Amino acid sequence: MSEFFRRGAASLALLAALPVFAQSPAQAPTPAVAAEPPEAAASAPLANSNMDAPLFYQLLVGELELTSGQPGVAYQVLLDAARRTRDEELFKQVLGIALKAQAGDQALQTAQAWREAKPSSLEAQQTTIQLMAALNRPQGIAAPLRDLLTLTPEANRVAALASLPGLFQRANDSKAVYAALAPFLEEQAKQAPTHDVALYVQARLAIAAGENDKALALTQALAQSAPQLEDTMQLALELLPVKPEAEALITERLQRQPESPNLRFAYGLALARGQRIAEAGVQLRAAAKQKPDNAQSWFALGSVELDLQHPAEAEQALREYLKLLPAEKPAPKDADASAEADAEGDVSIAKATTDARQQAWLMLSAAAERQGHLKEATDWLNKVDKPRDPVALAMRRATLLQRQGKLGEAKALLAALPEESDEQFRMKRLAQAQLLREARDWKGAYEQLSQAEARAPKDVDLIYERAMLAEKLNRFEEMETLLKRTIELKPDYYNAYNALGYSLADRNVRLPEARELIAKALALEPKQPALVDSMGWVEFRSGNLAEAQKLLRQAYADFPDPEVAAHLGEVLWAQGEHDEALRVWREALKREPDNESIRETTGRLKVKP
Repeated sequence: MSEFFRRGAASLALLAALPVFAQSPAQAPTPAVAAEPPEAAASAPLANSNMDAPLFYQLLVGELELTSGQPGVAYQVLLDAARRTRDEELFKQVLGIALKAQAGDQALQTAQAWREAKPSSLEAQQTTIQLMAALNRPQGIAAPLRDLLTLTPEANRVAALASLPGLFQRANDSKAVYAALAPFLEEQAKQAPTHDVALYVQARLAIAAGENDKALALTQALAQSAPQLEDTMQLALELLPVKPEAEALITERLQRQPESPNLRFAYGLALARGQRIAEAGVQLRAAAKQKPDNAQSWFALGSVELDLQHPAEAEQALREYLKLLPAEKPAPKDADASAEADAEGDVSIAKATTDARQQAWLMLSAAAERQGHLKEATDWLNKVDKPRDPVALAMRRATLLQRQGKLGEAKALLAALPEESDEQFRMKRLAQAQLLREARDWKGAYEQLSQAEARAPKDVDLIYERAMLAEKLNRFEEMETLLKRTIELKPDYYNAYNALGYSLADRNVRLPEARELIAKALALEPKQPALVDSMGWVEFRSGNLAEAQKLLRQAYADFPDPEVAAHLGEVLWAQGEHDEALRVWREALKREPDNESIRETTGRLKVKP
């Protein structure tokens, strides 16, 4: 690159998406002449070129500088020639020089000069806009956008506007993009042909900029203007985690169009991500029923049914999923066959299918284990030979061994895991700690985490897990210290607020502080069932039985975990609703017969469930 470009260039990592124009030597801007027979050419008068001597010299100098490795000088000379002649092909030639040199400032300068010289050129407008987007310079983009739409045939204007979010998807200042484009898009929203697409584009840019209130208002307006538009639902789903009001748009559409399996599937996934597991199950069951050939619906449903402690239903859904997967293809026998398959995309598709199938086998193993079918769980696990996470697979195998009374073999299996890197060491110690925790060896688990934390003293997950084990060892002061350190390192770590608040409530001490801590957790993660359960327990300890029952019923409906069942049952028992309490406990014990929380609660209350 010449010194000229080194001084003025901006990085153009995104310009790979732009067409690189021909890099042939400069040509004189002469009109094309049709070929004529020799006799006609001999008798016809000579047609002089419109190129004068200075222009000829200028083009010649530009060509010589380019071929001699001086693109900076060539750029300056030829850009001046392009401005003089207003020739589009010459502008493209100059732009190609700048693009090849990855000189962003000069490429944009050329495009803007081309646009000024040829205001009626659609290509000049498009190129200017592309470069402004690629260089993250949205300021001033409204003018070329207006010109672009004016020059674009009316039938293509919607598509031109719809492409804007894609152009700016890698922008490093989304707020600046939104601020620059919003006034222009508001103008377009006042015009009937582009009204809906302008609302959509502005809403998408607002989401990217974090302007969620504005994005919600735009999405609501779009839903009224175009009630059948699918893109509106995509916007609402993206807004759902940050603007709960967006959910009304989704539920209204489903009431109006109940046969919408794709929307139900996407809504179910969004609910699951928000820890609203029971509601997610409702939507995913409906989606699978409405579109039974959609494998992903069955996979998601199987995962949610596992979370809901419905192992038999999870198994059924996952078996349906496996039926819909394409058959496994044998691996190519030679390098040529492998290269050919990869070229066609077969290898990547086959790998994705294999990963999905292996993940389903892991989940089926968990479903079988929860039903007490340990041999079947082992059989499913033995199918997994290409795990994405070897440590998770080893942990599953160790858990099954431990449940069969083979704790020594389980420990040996995890001890054999590699620990060459810090991450391998960390994951191995976490797995060993989890196994020992399940074996109720709190001290051993604590020691494993202490070893891991020694190599990663600021790892909040390790500190948090060690705090949980300190509580099991009745080291409450240490637990509080560790949880407060977790919060100090990561102020939005809602599990730490919840754990500290729940521990205080469970010990029936400092209840106002417990309430405040859990309220902070809920502010960070609203509707999370575990947090709602903790707040219900605070209300119970505070003597607010009616509010406690309300919250615990909500938590249990969303996440029927045995610990939540233990809490709900105790509140019901305290209110004199003994039959209902027994029903809740027995229901949970059917899923997990040896659950510690329920056994402790019923034992303390001297109740035989």
